[in-house]
This record gives sequence, structure tokens and C-alpha cells, in this order.
Amino acid sequence: MQEELRLSDWLPTTNKEVKIRGWDELDVILFSGDAYVDHPSFGPAVIGRILESYGLRVAIVPQPNVNDNLQDFVKLGAPKLFFGVTGGCMDPMISNYNANKKRRDKDAYTPNGEIGFRPDYATTVYTKILKEKWPDVPVLIGGIEASLRRVTHYDYWSDQLMPTILESSKADMLVYGMGEQPLREVVRLLQKGVPFSSITTVKQTAVLLNAEASIPKNKNWEDVEISSHEVCLKDKKAYASNFKVIEQESNKLYARRIFQKVGNKTLMINPPFPTMTEKEIDASFELPYTRMPHPKYNKRGPIPAYEMIKFSINIHRGCFGGCSFCTISAHQGKFIASRSQESVLREVDTVANMPDFKGYLSDIGGPSANMYKMKGKVQEICDKCVAPSCISPVICSNLDTSHKPLTDLYQAVDSHPKVKKSFIGSGIRHDMLVPEFNKNADPKELDDYTEEVMTKHVSGRLKVAPEHTSDPVLKLMRKPSFSYFHKFKERFDRINVKNKLKLQLIPYFISNHPACEAEDMANLAAETKDMGFQLEQVQGFTPTPMTVATVIYYSGYHPYTLKKVKTPKTRKEKDEQHRFFFWYKDENKAWIRNTLNKLGRQDLLNVLLPKKDEKWRKNKPGKPKHTFNDAVPFNQRKEKVKYKSKKKKRR
Repeated sequence: MQEELRLSDWLPTTNKEVKIRGWDELDVILFSGDAYVDHPSFGPAVIGRILESYGLRVAIVPQPNVNDNLQDFVKLGAPKLFFGVTGGCMDPMISNYNANKKRRDKDAYTPNGEIGFRPDYATTVYTKILKEKWPDVPVLIGGIEASLRRVTHYDYWSDQLMPTILESSKADMLVYGMGEQPLREVVRLLQKGVPFSSITTVKQTAVLLNAEASIPKNKNWEDVEISSHEVCLKDKKAYASNFKVIEQESNKLYARRIFQKVGNKTLMINPPFPTMTEKEIDASFELPYTRMPHPKYNKRGPIPAYEMIKFSINIHRGCFGGCSFCTISAHQGKFIASRSQESVLREVDTVANMPDFKGYLSDIGGPSANMYKMKGKVQEICDKCVAPSCISPVICSNLDTSHKPLTDLYQAVDSHPKVKKSFIGSGIRHDMLVPEFNKNADPKELDDYTEEVMTKHVSGRLKVAPEHTSDPVLKLMRKPSFSYFHKFKERFDRINVKNKLKLQLIPYFISNHPACEAEDMANLAAETKDMGFQLEQVQGFTPTPMTVATVIYYSGYHPYTLKKVKTPKTRKEKDEQHRFFFWYKDENKAWIRNTLNKLGRQDLLNVLLPKKDEKWRKNKPGKPKHTFNDAVPFNQRKEKVKYKSKKKKRR
């Protein structure tokens, strides 16, 4: 209970707190770009508790000040083993800037959402300071910023190709992905007396070898070398081709070790660990977290990210969607690590007994809410797979997509006497609930799950992410045809009517994605308007490191085909594509009319701005050709002129 917690229940953050524990020396000191929240949804807390479970004396310095005399970097002295550094739960550049590179006015991982407590490129900034202050103490970096920048990558904010973050930061080792397994192995070796500099063959780590260093041998691993950083700087196609190797090896169960030359050094990325077992992931979630922000923030105000997940439960990690614009599978992997139902229910009981719990769980989910317990039916097939997605372009016949374990879990959670209602706040893969797409599944199971969610776990609105309406764009995104969204909406509407609900379906869309052109956005606007939507959940594509879409954005080539792909890059192109989302705003109507007339797309103009709706024209008698409630879906209408790419026109 909150009132029973003592200051020593959190990892220490000051010398005073270190002395309360009776310590005169620390083994590991962690530096984080986030405020310290001792909760299993916050990576720095997880890493701290993992290290603590090995008997190590661990402290954490959250959001150290980099604008003063740098006292935060020396106040706890030097650790016996190493410094650990992370930029936080989000890449600091995403935390600090929006898609237009404008500075955000809120930081969700800082008390009161205040800005200015996290520097740009935090991992590099913190590590350089530590290396200057303590040159002989090893620095191990991890978290999403380090993980996605482990190899030559495009940095959207500086608009340049950057080398591995190991070179930029001068760190000694990088842990990529979820860090529990590699950290356990690193600590085990250190406790055996192995020097940090000799630890070079731990899975899921990367190191930068000096020119004179010999390549560590491992008879169980095959090796592959990708184009050097210097070649990538000169040849965008070489940079693009690197990514195919990196993505495939990151998602293999038996991956190769990757090498890349960086100047006169060699980057060595060791293969990943196997997916965490149920026992391992349960153990990680059941470490002795207080589940609360550190008391030092009591007078500074609430931490928005914590308030959002305070009464939520994370039930699994990983995502097998492999979407081209998303970093989840790049960081958490495509194979799902699911907690046991018993572990989830124990956490539900802990949350339900928190003093300010009112009976409502805000989320029972994960990266994609409906992937719990899903895995390959025949493991040997998964062992050989190199596909970055298990559900694109079609759902793998070896994937068990049963939603029954998830439906059973929801019902078990709701049976807790203190739980009035549990919500599903995480995104749901609506395509997996459509039998025409998910042909492996029992249609009744899919209906049961959909009905369970709609009747018991939604508060008025169900958010899903079709992302686009153009099939060529969706194919590049590794998302299914928009026709499956139409089919899902039919099921959604049917359940709504059957149960006398008044739920809204809220679709999420992206503009400016590679392969997307103005006509695609016009089609998107017309088709969604015709379905009765006035879009609000929209955003422009942001190129983040380690995604297919970002590689295409920078290089102009698709890494798997090495064919050219056009991408909107200028501010004008991006703004114009984004304006189509808001066809209903008066300030956009004249522009839309002119643009569609120039494109010769009067068919779309008639849908978006029918003459009956134009104030500058007199209404003409007769039934309009298109209405919101027309029974024929927009994508099936004979009069619709199908979009043709410019390449096809030239042919």
C-alpha cells in the first residue's frame, strides 16, 4: 500500500538514499532520460530491478542536468562494475520534436509534462560526459534510442546518415532489444571475474572493435558483413541493401553475427537471444516494484506517462505485424512473449488493492492488444523463417491466431471482485478479426472476441489502424487491403445493432508515407468520407531509425527489391497531403477543388465537395449521386476511376 512504502523501497537516486541502505559503494549506476517511475512498464526500472535481483547495489540518476556544472554525473562516485545509460522509454528526438521538427510543448515522461529535462540525443550526451568524467569506467548503453541506432542509420532531425551510436557516444557496449536476458549474462560473467573489456560474445549485444583487435570466435555462429559506413555515405543503394540483412537477422531465431566497418573500427552485432519464455517474462514483471514514481516528484506534479498506465496491465511483448513504419518489432522482436494468466491476475490483484483504485483498469494489452499467446504451430517452421511479418502479405498458415486465450483472460480479469470494468486501450489488429483475411481462425472465435471487446471493454469508441486506403501504399506498409476494413466495419455495425450499442469506430491514418501521392490521399479522403467518417486520429509519417519506410525515405530505394520508390519530402508536399484529411474545413475546400480539377479527378471532387454542399452554388434538385449512407461501398462503385500510378500512365 502506498502509505506503507519507505524511501528505501525505491532504487536510490541520491547519496542520502544510498546511505539509508547502508552502502558505501555502488556496483552499477543507471542514467535515464526519463523521470524515475518504479514500474514494469518503464525500462530503466526493469533494468534496475533485474540488476538488483543479482545482489548488485544499484542506483539511478533520472534526467541528469547537462546544463550546469554536471554535478549529477559525479555525485554518486564511480560504480564498481559499469554505468548504464538510456535515453528513456522513447527516442529522445521523438519525445522532443513532432513530425515537422517543431519542438513539443510537453514531455510525457517528466513531472507535469515539463520540457527541457531531456537533451536531444540523450544517450550520446550522457555517455560522452561520463567518459570525460570517468574514462576508465565502462559504459553500457541500451533502450530504444541505442537499440534502433546500433548500425548506420538515417537521422531525420539532422537530415544525415549517422554511424552506429557506439561510435558517436564512445560507449563500450550496446544492448539492443529488451535487455533482461543479455544483462543477466553480462552480470554473470562479471561476477565470475571476467573483465568488462573481454565480454564480447554475449548474445543481443554489440561492440565496436578497434583496428588491432581480433575477431572473437564462436563456432556456433555464422557471420555476415554488410556495407561499411563510409560506403553507405557514398551509395544510398548500398545503405538500403544493408537494411534487409539487419531486419532479417534481427527476427531470426538462429541469426548470423553482423559485421560493419566504421572507419578503421569494426562494429560487431551478436545474434539475439531466443524469445523470453513464459517463466522468464513472468519473473521480470514480478520483481519488487513499488509501481509508483519516486517520492522526489511529489511536489512537482504528476508524470503523464505514468498516469496513463497507472491502472493498466501489460500482458505480452513483441509484434509480428512488421509494419514498415513501426519500430516495435525492431526493438521487441516479432515473436510474442506472453505472460501466464496467473501472473497477469496477480498483477491485477496488486493494482486492484492500490488505495486510489476506483475499479477501472485502463488497459489489458500490449504492442498490439490481440496477439496474446499467439505463436507458430510447428516450431521448426518458425526456426527457418526470415519473413519480417507473420501476417503480410497474408497470414502465415503456421501461425496460431486463436483469440480464445485472450477472451478467457479478459473474463478472468473481470471476475476480480474489485474490478468494475477493464478497458482495451492498446491498438487492436482489426484485420485479424476478419475471417476473409484470417482464414486460419475459427470465425466464431473471432466473433466472440470482437463481441467481448465491444460489449465489455470499450468506452464509446473503438480505435483501429487501417493506416491508408491505397492498396499500393498498404502493400509497402505491410498492411492488408482496405477492403478488409470495410468487412470489419460490417461486423462492427452488426454487433452494434445486435447489442443495441452506440459505439463509434475511430480509424487511424498516416499521410506522407513512402509511395503515397496526392491522388492516394484524395482517394483516402473520399472513401472515408463516404463511409461516414470525419477523421481525427491522423498524423504525418515521421522517419525513425531502423524501419523500412525510413530507409526508403532517405535512400529512395526499397531495401528488399532495390527498386526506386517515390516519397513526399518537401514541406509543401507533406502539408498538401495532410490537408486532404481535413476536407471538411472551409479553409481547405477551394484548395481541394483546384487540386482535384488539376488532377482530373472530378469523381473524387463530387464525393468530397458535392455541389449540394457548396454555399457558393445554388442547390440543384434531385437526389445526389453520393451520400454518406449509400449502400454500395466506395471502393466497389463502378463509376469510381481507379487510381493509376504515374509509371503505369507512362507505359
